[in-house]
Amino acid sequence: MRTILNSRHFIWLILALPGLGLLNAFAMGKMDAMAMLHPTGEFAVRFMVIAMMIGPLVDIFGPKRWLQWLMRRRRWIGFAAFLYAVGHLVFYVIDMGTLADMLAELDAPGIWTGWLAFFLMAVPGVLSNDSAMRALKRGWKRAQQLAYPAALFTLLHWGLLEWHWTGAFVHFGPLLAANIIRLIKLTGQSA
Repeated sequence: MRTILNSRHFIWLILALPGLGLLNAFAMGKMDAMAMLHPTGEFAVRFMVIAMMIGPLVDIFGPKRWLQWLMRRRRWIGFAAFLYAVGHLVFYVIDMGTLADMLAELDAPGIWTGWLAFFLMAVPGVLSNDSAMRALKRGWKRAQQLAYPAALFTLLHWGLLEWHWTGAFVHFGPLLAANIIRLIKLTGQSA
């Protein structure tokens, strides 16, 4: 069992399962491109939040075995978030149909915040591989920190498109809470 849980292929299968289900529904005609936007965006956010929470959780709880296991797979989880964001973008392009239609709504705050979030997320997403890590050395960490403004613009994108923030806060709330607790703990230790 332990070998299976540590298998790269098993982890990628788990990360891909929601996407495979969504693609199947789209291919079978059960969901159109517009219906695919919300779930692909939600899974991008879920995996982003999980990847970003691992560091704060380690700082809060210490080097627990399950957190170390997640820490070793954090890059994969973050990359899965990026792939779901790519899927979200692909279905947006399909739904819009033309470049002119996409450009016509680019000035809407809910839209340009999504584009900005995607481009910020693309940098760490594209650089989440061993070759980039070796080439960039410490610069790789700085590139990965673009996930924080990407998360902020993703939150804005979601909230501004729906004009109610409940779903966005439910998803981002745990990340915010973990970072607040981490900050309190770290400032308490330095005092």
